[in-house]
Amino acid sequence: MQALVEHIEKVTGSGNIGGEQLLPYFEERSYAKKAMLQEEGKACLWYFFVVKGCLRLFFTDDNGVEQTIQFAPEQWWLTDLDAFRNGRRSAYSIQALEATEVLAIDAHRYALLPEEQPLMQKYFRLVYERAFAATLLRVQMISRMSKNDFYELFASKYPEFMQRIPQKVLASFLGFTPEYLSELRKKKMEKKS
Repeated sequence: MQALVEHIEKVTGSGNIGGEQLLPYFEERSYAKKAMLQEEGKACLWYFFVVKGCLRLFFTDDNGVEQTIQFAPEQWWLTDLDAFRNGRRSAYSIQALEATEVLAIDAHRYALLPEEQPLMQKYFRLVYERAFAATLLRVQMISRMSKNDFYELFASKYPEFMQRIPQKVLASFLGFTPEYLSELRKKKMEKKS
């Protein structure tokens, strides 16, 4: 719970909430590497805050190829928000890329949280604004940049992902084939030599 409290303080600039106030809303859960937290086509019942580890949100296209949409390392939230909020089946799957610890909240408690803990209204608004801005930036980068430039920018901004994320998963997030990503990495290593 301390990780969430620290994140709330960091995002809102306020220390007016404690773990004891948040504890009744969340369940602490642990998942093994490659465990599925949410399956595409099934009811979306949980919203996850990552305490330790890394999750990915993805869907499987008509050709059976997984397309990674988002990662959630420590101090990030992840769910199919539309399905979660509206009680629908998820259009996405969520998988643990590493052994992962999360705080999970269901839709009922999620609805109560900002009503009963007003600071959480500000917190979630700021979290959503940041997530939306990051999504827009990613779309712009994919649209405007060459694949090589996009890879170089991503590698420079998020070097930890280059080590943590399996190549196949990273390639799907970047919109590359794994073979293309392998070639980019090889060329980058040759430049350094």
